This record gives sequence, C-alpha cells and structure tokens, in this order.
Amino acid sequence: MRFCTAINCVDGRVQLPVIRYLQKRFDVEYVDTITEAAPNLILSSQENRGALKSIKERLKISIDRHNSVGIAVVGHHDCAGNPASENEQIKHLRKAIQTLRKQRDTIEVIGLWVSDKWEVHEIPEHDVGR
Repeated sequence: MRFCTAINCVDGRVQLPVIRYLQKRFDVEYVDTITEAAPNLILSSQENRGALKSIKERLKISIDRHNSVGIAVVGHHDCAGNPASENEQIKHLRKAIQTLRKQRDTIEVIGLWVSDKWEVHEIPEHDVGR
C-alpha cells in the first residue's frame, strides 16, 4: 500500500478531483486527507496556532505511520475560508509549500490549484502567476 497526503480545504467540491489527481501524480492507492478551511492561508500566515498544531500532528501520523510519499497543499476557486483572488491564493500556496519543506525536507511537497471548472493544476513555485 502506498499513501500520499493532501492538506485540503473542507469544501466537498474539491475532495474527489484532488484525490484522483494525487493518486496519479504520486502513483499511490490512498490519499490521507487533512482538511481545514483555507489550509493554504493557515500555513502561509502562521497565525492560527491551534490549526497549525493540528495539521502538523495529523501530517506526522500520515508520514510516520503510512509512509506518505508526498504532500500536497490545496487552494481553490470560490473558497469560503479564503475568498482572496486566484493570484493571492497561489502566493499563499507557495508560502505554504516553503513552510512545509522546512519542516519535512525529505518528502516532496507540491501546491495544487483547483479551478472554477474543478480541474486540478499543479503550481510551479517559480512562476509569479498562472
């Protein structure tokens, strides 16, 4: 059994597209899902200490117990928890990726954007916009 981890929004519209994408992207059977409203904002701002601690604890379980081979942080169109523009949310994603890589430098960390058509796009770190 192979696992990866999605740090995803609670919004049900993004769950299945992200899971399907990650199963192919990381060649895994299972996707452990850590959900919070606007996780890209939480991880980039580092202000909500309770949510940060909860995400880190659940991520540790996924990595240590399921040997997760990759981590994805997700942002999406029409997010109630992070109503910022796509460009702003992508900035949050990039910062969230950097934060996670500092904590977990031995595992691949990627950012995903789910569009208004519920299509999943991997975010290149170096691009300013999409």
